[in-house]
Amino acid sequence: MTTPSSPELDTLLEGYRRFREKSWNPQRERWAALREGQEPRVMIIACSDSRVDPSQIFDTDPGEMFVVRNVAAMVPPFETTPGHHGVSAALEFAVQVLKVREIMVMGHGMCGGCKAALTQELHGTEPGQGGFIANWIAMLDRVREPIVEEFGTTGRPAERAMEQAGVKVSLENLRTFPCVRTKEASGELTLRGSVFAISDGVLRLLDEETGEFSPALGEAGDD
Repeated sequence: MTTPSSPELDTLLEGYRRFREKSWNPQRERWAALREGQEPRVMIIACSDSRVDPSQIFDTDPGEMFVVRNVAAMVPPFETTPGHHGVSAALEFAVQVLKVREIMVMGHGMCGGCKAALTQELHGTEPGQGGFIANWIAMLDRVREPIVEEFGTTGRPAERAMEQAGVKVSLENLRTFPCVRTKEASGELTLRGSVFAISDGVLRLLDEETGEFSPALGEAGDD
């Protein structure tokens, strides 16, 4: 059976051709070494948004980062109820098997998931019609009220506050995992929060003592 062509497939294959020519061939030794396994020192938890690719933002080579992406870069709290715990499984693999040294939660500007958490526009919808998203971003419900009271439910100040709050919620939830809590306490693991602004390309890091996000390299910018 012949795979039907499409403009989207053609675009992907053009990218694959460039990858083979510019990335895979020049790094054949590295790719050969990676057949033996992976040893990334960093795990990135990022949003699925097509505009915020961690490997592009951090300009990394294959094998350097273990990446998990989902709507709004969320980490659910530790729980043992039956179900398919995709983020929890990836986290467990990164921490217990790969033994990463650092986990960065990276939110981003103009996040549709955080915006939906603010407006609750998907609240009450059926799974498959928005309900899966609504249930997922309900993890932000507990931080929504003070943001809405101060900024309302629309506009960049409100969205920015929710994007930053989402990173903090994920960091709090990470610390509910016993393996994460133990390794952070022993100094084997560092947790870090960040937000990447699409509009100005600036990465801001969270100072957990002050709760503020500041440009990682001291750049000026306005997201």
